Amino acid sequence: MNEIEKLEELISYIQSNITAFKNGICEAHPFDIAKSLQEIREIDTSEYKSICKKIPSELFAEILVNMPTYIQEEITDIISEQKVARVTSNMDSDDASILIYNIAQKDEEAAQTVLSKLNIEEKQNIEELNAYDYEETGSFMQKELFSVNINEDIDTALKRLKKEKDLHILSNIFHAFLIDDNNNFLGSIGLEELILFERNLKFKDIPVEKIENFSVKHKEKISNTVNMFSNYNLNAIAVINDEDKLIGRITHDDVRAIMQEQDTKQLYSLAGVNNEAEEVESIYEIGRNRAFWLSINLVTAILASLVIGIFDTTIQSLVALAVLMPIVASMGGNAGTQTLTVTVRQMALGAIEYDDAKKTIYKEVIISLVNGFLFAFIIGIISYLWFKIPLLGFVIALSMVINLISAGFFGAVIPLVLEKLKIDPAIGSTVILTTVTDIVGFFSFLGLATIILL
Repeated sequence: MNEIEKLEELISYIQSNITAFKNGICEAHPFDIAKSLQEIREIDTSEYKSICKKIPSELFAEILVNMPTYIQEEITDIISEQKVARVTSNMDSDDASILIYNIAQKDEEAAQTVLSKLNIEEKQNIEELNAYDYEETGSFMQKELFSVNINEDIDTALKRLKKEKDLHILSNIFHAFLIDDNNNFLGSIGLEELILFERNLKFKDIPVEKIENFSVKHKEKISNTVNMFSNYNLNAIAVINDEDKLIGRITHDDVRAIMQEQDTKQLYSLAGVNNEAEEVESIYEIGRNRAFWLSINLVTAILASLVIGIFDTTIQSLVALAVLMPIVASMGGNAGTQTLTVTVRQMALGAIEYDDAKKTIYKEVIISLVNGFLFAFIIGIISYLWFKIPLLGFVIALSMVINLISAGFFGAVIPLVLEKLKIDPAIGSTVILTTVTDIVGFFSFLGLATIILL
């Protein structure tokens, strides 16, 4: 299929879904439509703009949520600000706040224009959510929720829920959040539990053991909230302010997106790549970001080479050293990366904190010590059989032990120290660790060779 045929097929697919949506029978998932729309954008920008203008605002709201950040940023260049406002009005408050935030990153004036076209409540909700720091739970919460007064009866509450569902005010409802007359959060009850009670029963008469008390403060770090979902297998959790007033909720789909973003960021950071930069289309921006970390790596590689240069006479005297020294550095680097990856990941999951440093370092050093002796014995034998120099096998074995212990120690220490200094452990750990293991590996191997063999 050539590009023109593919474009025609994609356009036909989206147009058929637009028609089906208008008739109330759309079967395609918004994610699939979003994916097709992105493909059209890559093939023909003018067709992309044309079809975006034809998509109903209600459907476009669901599609745009599934679009990458850079596409959300440019949306006011594609459709009118009036339509963007209508699309925003059809989003949940958390998705709407993210859209406005993304638009503002490229065009603050356009974002403010869209905001001005929303009703007062929608505008206030978005401004409230965007006022939080990105790392705070409040920035990810959803204002739409199903709350019930403790003195209300179940029948009245469920009828109200049905009405709000029919009007598309609420979606993904898992709990009824219990509040008093002053909006103080009292707990929650799952809908699967609620339907088992008599309809004329008041919420205050529901047995205490059926009430859950999970909640999170709006200023809590979002990473801690994510851990709560994982630890307690939650579908949703109430968000309360400093006075324990119910102000929103976090749902499992929000957490799933956050976890995916955190995992991507961590993976990219360990490789010295910026996850936000990789999302943009500009080859220049991506290349510039990667070049920054490559330049740092070049500096560290030069440092390692300077160490080798100190022992150039030793290497010239025994060529076997040049053959074997990459083995020591490589083993140290791999061992350190193992420790570093495990430590950073467990820190991200909340399993390790700075206070656990001693225990973590001790464990990693012991593991490295055991592996160090194991592989030192193996490489010592191989070196002896290879070059027929007994002391050479001893030198590389001893150097292997030193470097692997160093790798285990620094692989655990570096991310813990960076976290203490309020620096993301995933960002700079790899470059620092590689430098350490290379320098220690080369210095110990060539230094011992100078002392013992020459």
